[in-house]
Amino acid sequence: MQQNSSASFSATGSSVDPAEVAKFSKLSDEWWDPKGKMAPLHKINPLRLGYIRDAACRKFERNARSLSCLSGLRILDIGCGAGLLCEPFTRLGAQVVGIDPSPTNIAAARLHADKGHLSIDYRCTTVEQMDHRERFDIVLAMEVIEHVTDVGAFLARCAAMVKPGGIMVVSTLNRNWKSFALAIVGAEYVLRWLPRGTHQWDKFVTPDELAQHLANNRLTVTDQAGVVYNPLADRWSISSDMDVNYMVVAEGI
Repeated sequence: MQQNSSASFSATGSSVDPAEVAKFSKLSDEWWDPKGKMAPLHKINPLRLGYIRDAACRKFERNARSLSCLSGLRILDIGCGAGLLCEPFTRLGAQVVGIDPSPTNIAAARLHADKGHLSIDYRCTTVEQMDHRERFDIVLAMEVIEHVTDVGAFLARCAAMVKPGGIMVVSTLNRNWKSFALAIVGAEYVLRWLPRGTHQWDKFVTPDELAQHLANNRLTVTDQAGVVYNPLADRWSISSDMDVNYMVVAEGI
């Protein structure tokens, strides 16, 4: 993936791929429709929320059952889309900044937040363009790194936003023949959960590669989990199987 990425990054000052931004901008009107094109994301969202919440509560010694368990914590959601993670974390008391390079995604996020009377700091920007002095207790990069042009440069900038003592949570797709069969052939061509071309298999990142990128930026993986789909129950669950979808939590070394 990175063989042709350095020129793109140096020329634009950002790891964002304009083609990827355009692709997801077209879906912005459907972000909040649980039966629309984002239905798979709505189904997996409660699992992501629980995993991140529990990781934060372990790190910051909070009661995960409390409705204000994230109170006082500052969260950065990179590639926030229309705010599917930002809104529930705001309701749990966090101060949330959601960034996305797509103007239509941010517009959809702001509109939905206004309808729910939620105060969320949405910005149409990239992590590279943010004020380098900003720091966050929790930095999220959920289903993002498989869409950037330079994984190493992107993660370096993300890691720089983590406060000392903070955490970073990343979710992405492993790169192997099983992930090709399930995440691309199965999800895009057979089940048609996602539009064809949503993912490129060569952009997927193995857990070892991700751990090395994080270590290069003085972050060490403290928790990791696979995310698997049960077609009979039509539900996602946490698993030790990281062959396809997986999530990691990293803390400063």
